[in-house]
Order: sequence, then structure tokens, then C-alpha cells
Amino acid sequence: MNLAQDLLIESFAPQLNSMRIAVVTETFPPEVNGVAMTLGRIVEGLVCRGHTVQLVRPRQLRETSHPMLNGIEEILSSGLPVPAYADLRFGLPSKRRLSKLWGSHRPDVVHVVTEGPLGWSAIAAARKMQLPVTSSFHTNFQSYSPHYGLGLFKKPIDSYLRKLHNRTQATMVPTRALMQDLQSRGYQNLKLLSRGVASDLFSPTKRSADLRSRWGAGDDDMVVLVVGRLAKEKNLGLVVESFRAIHAHNPAAKMVFVGDGPLRPALQAACPCSIFAGNRQGEDLAAHYASGDLFLFPSLTETYGNVVPEALASGLAVVSYACAAALELITSGTDGMLVSVDSEQEFIDTALSVATQPELLKGLKRSSVKSVAHLAWDTIFDNFIDHLARVIHVSNAGLSADDTNGFAGKSVSQTNA
Repeated sequence: MNLAQDLLIESFAPQLNSMRIAVVTETFPPEVNGVAMTLGRIVEGLVCRGHTVQLVRPRQLRETSHPMLNGIEEILSSGLPVPAYADLRFGLPSKRRLSKLWGSHRPDVVHVVTEGPLGWSAIAAARKMQLPVTSSFHTNFQSYSPHYGLGLFKKPIDSYLRKLHNRTQATMVPTRALMQDLQSRGYQNLKLLSRGVASDLFSPTKRSADLRSRWGAGDDDMVVLVVGRLAKEKNLGLVVESFRAIHAHNPAAKMVFVGDGPLRPALQAACPCSIFAGNRQGEDLAAHYASGDLFLFPSLTETYGNVVPEALASGLAVVSYACAAALELITSGTDGMLVSVDSEQEFIDTALSVATQPELLKGLKRSSVKSVAHLAWDTIFDNFIDHLARVIHVSNAGLSADDTNGFAGKSVSQTNA
């Protein structure tokens, strides 16, 4: 990049002190899922830094009005139920409406969070209007499909997702391993954006003797914990098998499921003595985490898995397959235990080993908090804003992909409109 181009980029810097960002998503708090909670924190961080957010999303089923932060303009669209997720709705195609909306008041950048028809429409409208557009890769839908009898659609779904994301100027992904996987599958313009953890909320100090007593667990009794949606794609049958092995060695051990979902009745039938706490939030959720001892995470469909850093921050010993957030954050045997992907017996054996070795359990719990000390949300907010600013700079400067190599020490690619 030559001096003239450097000066051209710098000339746009003042407008980035206060960006107007259109965020398009099918899920947002108070909905309870990893994407909604992550996005809620990012939007809050943007507003607190003086940026304005236009939030475009479908009106959810049984939705009631809720207060929004100053600096957030909410645009609700129509939608239809998401299969197997009755409480969520995906947005309908809205290219014409979005073009009219953004034509009257142009955002500086459009960020698409979810890949449904609403997200596709937003990308199409942004490209037509020559607006900078970015996206996030949050959910491995092509990995979910076999769990819902849609295995034949795995390749078409991946093709659709790849085409959608490659039409944006940057796709943000949460781990290096996922970046490498997506690159091998033809995804372009990938940028790393990890996810934060609220260490002021999730902490070993939130451990509650009263809560453990209600579970029937004494101070030294083993409590095995699972947090998340109770659904097929979470591989919870392996949790049941692992706990049965633990319980056979330690009849005083307790199993606690935090969360809800379509698999709950089957799990309750299979585990009648387990505690099903339902959905929990805020301080209540933090107390549930910290009051456990061993956290099991057998899912193989995650792009990240927010519950893993939350469990680590809460001081739990985590057993997980070596993928997604766990692979990024855990040094196996030091601050958690990683298991070879797809080895169910190894997962069961590892969970049993941790549960039956008090010194190993204590050592993992002591070290787990340190493994996520670097995931402060302020850093995540700043990185997200930096990615958006780079894309805006490149678009406004009219640079090609080749011209952006080395820009501020990084490469930013631009998809032709």
C-alpha cells in the first residue's frame, strides 16, 4: 500500500469514532442461547462505546415488550418458526424493505449474525447499495442436520452457508481451528473474533452451600453438571452413560442438568434421580455453575460452546472433546481434560477418572479460572469494532483485495459487489 492510499484511509478515521451499525439477526436476548447472549453483550459494548446500533430481527413467538438501551433502534420483521426450535423464528425475505430502510438512513456497515432468509436479504440489499457488509459464523447447521433426519441436506446446507458468507467482506469466527476448517471448505475473508466470558459473574466465589444442600449434596459430595439446551445435537446420551459409570463408583454423586429443550422428558425418564433445574440466568446461573464440581461437555456440533469458558471461569473441572472452545482454551491434564473426537469410551473413562481422583479434580479446579483470564469482554468489543472499521476503511477507500495486504498489519479482503 502506498503513501497516498494510507492518507486516504486515514481521512475516513473521524467517522469511525461513532459508527452507525445495522445488525441483522434471528435471535437476541431475552432468548436463551449462545448466539443471543454473545450478540447481546457485543451490542451492549458497541453502545457503551458511543456507536449506534439498528437491530433488525423477527418478532419472536409470545414476545413481550422489553426495554432497550439508548443507542439501539429496533426494527421488527415477520417470521416463521424454526424447525425443532419452537420458541425461535427465522425472518422472511426482506430485501425491498431493507433497501428502503437503509436508503433513507444509510448505516456505515451492515453486520449479519444469522444465515436465514432475512440474513441473505440483508447481504443482497447491502451489496446492491454498496454498503460494507460483514457476517458472523455462529452455528454449524450442516453438522446439526443429521440429528434431525436431514443428513441428505448436509452438502446443500454447507454450499448455501459458504455462498452467503463469501458474499460478505469479512466473516468473523470464534476459533483458529474453525477458521482452518472453513478455509479448507472454500470460505473466504475469515477473521478471528473470540468470545468473552463475564469473569465478574462466573466465579468460584458464587458457590452456594444452600443450593448444593437442595440438591442433596454435602460439601464433599461429587456434583456432575451440564449446562445448555437439552437437544439431540448436544450428545447428552454420553452424559447419561458417563454419570452412570461415576455413580456406580460413588453412589453419593449427584447429576444436575441446567437448561431446557425437547430432550428433557426423555432425559428425566432415563435419569429419574437427577436434578433438572431448567433455564437459569444471571447470578442464579452463576451459582449453579460454581456449585458443581465436574462439568461434562460431549457436544460435537459447536462452533464455540459458550458454556465451556463459563464453566472454567466458575472453577469447575471440565471434560470435553478436543474441539471448539475447549480445544482453544484447555491444556489437557492441567486446567481441564480433552478427549479424542468421537471416542465415546474415552470420554466416559476420562469423566470417571476425574471423578474418582480427588487430587486430580482439585488440581483441575484450581487451574481452570486462569485458562480464561484473557477473555475479557472489553477486548472482544475492541476487536469487533476494529474488524468493522477495517472493512469500512477499505470500502470507502475503494481498495481492491490486493491493496489491503498489510493494512494495519492484517489482510482484509473485499468481495466484488
